[in-house]
Amino acid sequence: MKVKQSIPKELRFTIGDFNRRFPDDGACLDELMKLRFPDGITYCEKCQQDRKHYRIAGRPVYSCAYCGTQVSPMAGTIFHKSATSLRSWFYAMYLMASTRCGISAKQIQRETGVTYKTAWRMFKQIRSLLSEPEMQLEGLSIEMDETGIGGTTQRKGQPKKDKTTVFGMVERGGRVKAVVAADRKKGTLMPIIREHVLPESTVFTDDFSSYVDLAHDRNGYTHRRINHSAGVYVLGDVHTQTIEGFWSLIKRGIGGVYHSVSREYLQSYLDEYSFRYNRRHKGNLIFNDVLERVSELAVEKPSAKADRTQPR
Repeated sequence: MKVKQSIPKELRFTIGDFNRRFPDDGACLDELMKLRFPDGITYCEKCQQDRKHYRIAGRPVYSCAYCGTQVSPMAGTIFHKSATSLRSWFYAMYLMASTRCGISAKQIQRETGVTYKTAWRMFKQIRSLLSEPEMQLEGLSIEMDETGIGGTTQRKGQPKKDKTTVFGMVERGGRVKAVVAADRKKGTLMPIIREHVLPESTVFTDDFSSYVDLAHDRNGYTHRRINHSAGVYVLGDVHTQTIEGFWSLIKRGIGGVYHSVSREYLQSYLDEYSFRYNRRHKGNLIFNDVLERVSELAVEKPSAKADRTQPR
């Protein structure tokens, strides 16, 4: 019998750990401050010289000790001008990072007490942090496959809705990249492959016709195929089991947690599942990576254009 392995102790970050680390909004604000200003706020733009800054109780800002000019670590982030508790934001990020198959906005509504509209907006904003558009896959073995997500049901008086095509590439034992594609044609898939797979990589696919010219591509790929149409799924090291396992994870998650996802938002859900998959060896510490993305993707550079207001 296969024994399920538990997360190593050094990779655990339990709900108790979360509550101790972030007991209130102030602790969350201090953590955000450390991420955006690793050396602290040492310069006041109004004074045009180095000044000490201190946090103002009851407000998410830090103030210059001399002139009172205020700086908000939340400026330019997904928290900017949000009336929702900063701890609720952190808790939502923790849950999204800790789950394997996803968590619904309805569940966050139940656990935090915010409205469903607010919970859905929070998840949408958090997912915007998880995209990795510049990723390039490398390694000796990269599997590729396409699949359809969604239903083909047709309601009376409405046109038939086809499945949405999704194309995925994965390094064996490494990272995955999944994108929504217009269709399964060679002219659609090949540009995606060239963008995300380094030249001279060894790629594994099934016998679908869109991959037939991979071995002759200008990027010099080595192409190995498994003949699914003949009922062959594994032949030595030739298979696409890794990417198919990823598709299974996504489909179980969407079907079981979200039930259905529109084409408009599907890419953000793929980014969420890919982000967790690419950091699966980090256990619950994926939450720290999500926090770092808040700072990395801030709209403004806080050292140059921090959100500041004049003292009252």
